Amino acid sequence: MQAPPRFEGTAGYVATDDLKLAVNAALTLQRPLLIKGEPGTGKTMLAEEVASALDRPLLQWHIKSTTKAQQGLYEYDAVSRLRDSQLGDERVRDIHNYIIKGVLWQAFTAPEPVVLLIDEIDKADIEFPNDLLRELDRMEFYVYETREMVTARHRPLVIITSNNEKELPDAFLRRCFFHYIKFPDKETMADIVRVHFPTLKQELLANALQAFYEVREVAGLKKKPSTSEFLDWLKLLLAEDIPPEALRSQDRKTIVPPLHGALLKNEQDIHLFERLVYMSRTNR
Repeated sequence: MQAPPRFEGTAGYVATDDLKLAVNAALTLQRPLLIKGEPGTGKTMLAEEVASALDRPLLQWHIKSTTKAQQGLYEYDAVSRLRDSQLGDERVRDIHNYIIKGVLWQAFTAPEPVVLLIDEIDKADIEFPNDLLRELDRMEFYVYETREMVTARHRPLVIITSNNEKELPDAFLRRCFFHYIKFPDKETMADIVRVHFPTLKQELLANALQAFYEVREVAGLKKKPSTSEFLDWLKLLLAEDIPPEALRSQDRKTIVPPLHGALLKNEQDIHLFERLVYMSRTNR
């Protein structure tokens, strides 16, 4: 039996040991990998980097609130067939012309193993995961219109992401290998930053990290800034040539970080942070 491929991370993605272990466990068990974590922690990017590292094509299915499981398998375009029949089009003789293959069909029939990303599954209706149980478990589905069974030529590595907006059914969870991406600590975040900004000066990085994590620690924030927002903030600091000393003071709680609009994304959080800063200054 051939050993499954292994994911060891990539130069463009800082993967912790436990995350690499989770990916390799899903490869070994041949089960979907369910990834949860705060928005902006690199869940979607993980699928891209795994596909690159394993040299596999990446197929992506981005879920919306209106997405139905059937769309991932196939859709029958009865309206187009009716219109073509009224126009006397010869295509109506073959129903295959009106079957639209979904992303699961494409993954199942691909000539080589692929990585299949089902992104933000928790956005869909609560029945959506259950509607995919059989297909993801058996790697096959039946097309009633053409009376054919579509069976996977190669089992894809399925990576499913969730932002924890709603609970997923137990029956679905039992079929997945689960991993929660913890928010990076300062050391891991520094490694992530060096991947994106290899020439960033150490003083600016240290001060930016300190300011960023202090913002995240403010009690009562409606939305804590994420990794992607921290990277955006650093990009702006560099573009505007903000000096490192602008990010620090004797009492860090008495300054509002410059360009904080990249970190705080609603007016309640901005007002909360400004009020706390004001109170810190007046109590000195």
